[in-house]
Amino acid sequence: MGAFLDILTQYWPTYLSGTLLTIQLVAISAVLGFLLAVPVALARLSESSILRGVASAYSLFFRGTPLLVQIFLVYYGLSQFTFIRQSFLWPFLRDAYVCALITFTLNTAAYSGEILRGGILSVPRGEIEAARACGMSAFKCYRLVILPRAFSIILPAYSNEVIILMKGTALASTITLLELMGVSQKAAAATYQPIQVFAIAGVIYYLLTLIITRLFRLLEKRYNRYMVVAR
Repeated sequence: MGAFLDILTQYWPTYLSGTLLTIQLVAISAVLGFLLAVPVALARLSESSILRGVASAYSLFFRGTPLLVQIFLVYYGLSQFTFIRQSFLWPFLRDAYVCALITFTLNTAAYSGEILRGGILSVPRGEIEAARACGMSAFKCYRLVILPRAFSIILPAYSNEVIILMKGTALASTITLLELMGVSQKAAAATYQPIQVFAIAGVIYYLLTLIITRLFRLLEKRYNRYMVVAR
């Protein structure tokens, strides 16, 4: 117990900075990923075979390859192209933080798109027909009825995706980012006490999971409150 307290006393600012960076990566990637997931889901449901094909290929690639491979492809792979190194984007794309955000966003968007597609397909047909009967256009129907209803349906599944994303951010340490796992590795190397160091990191990840779970339960309660009343 004394070793845990000593490590916490000495390294709590390091753990704090790593935890804040992890939270930042999760929050930004989850928001951007969900925004990208909407057109991906709609393209997967499109009547256009081209849109369906492109969205399916994108989804299958990011769901079918390891996240670590995707991180390396973005961080190390983009530098192989001369036109990218000579473009105005290179000062951003050579930064590990930006590459991690791009990878996490594209990865979670692929999974979230499939989750959202399932939610759209689960919207009761009667609600859609009622919206159409009120004279709503297809765009307005999606904006006011289908997507909000689908979002309330997918909340439990989407919370799991955000938790998986949070745990996946540990791989950002492989490209020099000092998020929670990165600072834990440095602390383990400095103290030669990996069990204690990574146990503390595990507890922090667990607490973050509890926080995410609680936030999504509040969202479920907010968006599905009418279902509670109906019972």
